[in-house]
Amino acid sequence: MVAVSADPKLQRAKGVGRIAVKTRDGRTALRTLYQEGCAKIRLPKSFDTSVSAVLINTAGGLTGGDHVAWHADVEAGARLTLTTQACERVYKSLGTDAEIETRLVVGAGAHLDWLPQETILFENSRLSRRIHIDLDETASLCAVEAVLLGRDAMGETARHARFADRWRIRRGGRLVHAEATRIAGVPELERDGIALLAGASAFATVIYIGADAEKRQAQLPAASPGVGISRIGERLVVRVLAPSGLALRRLIVPIIAQLSGNGGLPRLWSL
Repeated sequence: MVAVSADPKLQRAKGVGRIAVKTRDGRTALRTLYQEGCAKIRLPKSFDTSVSAVLINTAGGLTGGDHVAWHADVEAGARLTLTTQACERVYKSLGTDAEIETRLVVGAGAHLDWLPQETILFENSRLSRRIHIDLDETASLCAVEAVLLGRDAMGETARHARFADRWRIRRGGRLVHAEATRIAGVPELERDGIALLAGASAFATVIYIGADAEKRQAQLPAASPGVGISRIGERLVVRVLAPSGLALRRLIVPIIAQLSGNGGLPRLWSL
């Protein structure tokens, strides 16, 4: 007789993807590409001096116990745009968190656009996400993270989804941005509270860091309901709340287009 564990170890998705770029003959070129497990990276043809990379989770989504790590290194003077093939879906968990860890390093005079498409949280999902970014004093960054609570087309609200998000951004070794977001699955407080989500089912943070932050702010579209903009020195932060994923995208697309290094969004955002 073979003993069967009362708590079987379930198969889980694991993945690590790393990319590093450098400059060569006045253009950005690939230096390192590493893929492991469900994490894949594809490099579509670029028509300018930058490199664009598409991050893919071949598991088709995440659930409790899954872990994906993305790493990018943009060497001095290089320009890199990172996006995802589609929205990341986080499904119902049996009790543990799905984890996403992102580490980005941007060298002197380099620029990084971190532009993943939205993360969709399903009912009873659990996601823990950590983002660590190290910028040289002369580097610049445009980063966006957008979250949808349920699928609009299916009438979902994911009111008991759980989400923990932690950002740490350093510039020249100094901590210039730190934040933590937590949704603990208590909808009457978090989802309905007027000082928190106030009924919104989609939200996003867009951050720009660079010497021209003041000029970039002046070029942003006129403020609209659900959009908050603040700037301290060379750090520009935009917060967006919306009643649906479509409404959120309509708000953030023109903002990202103004703040990104290429003056637009990756083509996958419009497919």
